[in-house]
Amino acid sequence: MAKTNPADFIQQVRNEAAKVTWPTRKETMVTTAMVFVMVIMASLFFLLADQLLRFGVSVVLGIGR
Repeated sequence: MAKTNPADFIQQVRNEAAKVTWPTRKETMVTTAMVFVMVIMASLFFLLADQLLRFGVSVVLGIGR
């Protein structure tokens, strides 16, 4: 692998950075909202699964009420 001198490396980094397309403010807000919604949904799912498993284990062990 050939070594690249620092000046060429910096130029390559700048060229690649110029190709980056940043999301708009609206896209960022929508994506952020979707992340929060998915986190809440996953939290509720795991809460329900945990409660069901806790209930099942307590019934099997005979400590259910």
